[in-house]
Amino acid sequence: MKLRLSTLVALFALAAFCSRSSALYAEANPDARYQVYGGYSFLSNTFNGVPGARQPLSGWDAGVGFPAWRFIRFKIDVSGYRGTNLSAPQNAFFILGGGQFNHHFGRENAYFEGLVGDGGLNQNWGANKSPGSTASFATFVGGGLDTPLSRHLLFRAGGGFEHTNFALIQSLSLTIPYRIPGLPNYFGRVNSGLVWQF
Repeated sequence: MKLRLSTLVALFALAAFCSRSSALYAEANPDARYQVYGGYSFLSNTFNGVPGARQPLSGWDAGVGFPAWRFIRFKIDVSGYRGTNLSAPQNAFFILGGGQFNHHFGRENAYFEGLVGDGGLNQNWGANKSPGSTASFATFVGGGLDTPLSRHLLFRAGGGFEHTNFALIQSLSLTIPYRIPGLPNYFGRVNSGLVWQF
C-alpha cells in the first residue's frame, strides 16, 4: 500500500510539474500565437510644436500581431492622439503595419519592430488654426518588453521614434505645402498596456 501511495504521489507531482512547465513555456513563447494589444501612448510633441512651443500629446495605441514565423511576426498598429497647442487642435490618427522581431530570455520577451503606413491629422492644426496637410506617410522604429502576468495576459512597455511629413498649406483653396523652421518631423513615442495572446 505504501508503495502504491508513494507512486501515486510521485505521478501527481510529475503531472503538476509538467503542466506548470508547459504553462511557463506558453507564457515565455508567444511566437506561435495571435496577439491583441491595447494601451496608453505618449507622443513627445505636437505637430505644430516649434521650438519654444513644444507640448506632448497623450493618446491610445492598439494592435494585432499574427502568428510568428522564425521569430518575426506581421503586425498592424493603430494609434490616436488628441491635444491642443498654439490655440489649434491636434487630432492625429495612424495606421501602420510591418514586422516585429521577438527574442526570449527567461519568461520575458523583448521585441523590435519596424512599421510603415499612413497618418491623418485635422486640417486646422497649424498655429492659430492655420491650415495644414491632412495626410502623411509615416514610419515607426522601436521596441519593448513583454512580461507575462498569466498564461494569456502580458504587460507590454515599449517606445521608439516616429517620423511624419505633415506640412502647412497656403490656404484651403491653394493647397501648396510649405514648411517653417522648427516644424517637427521626428517624435518620440512611449506606450504601455496589456497584450492578450491566444
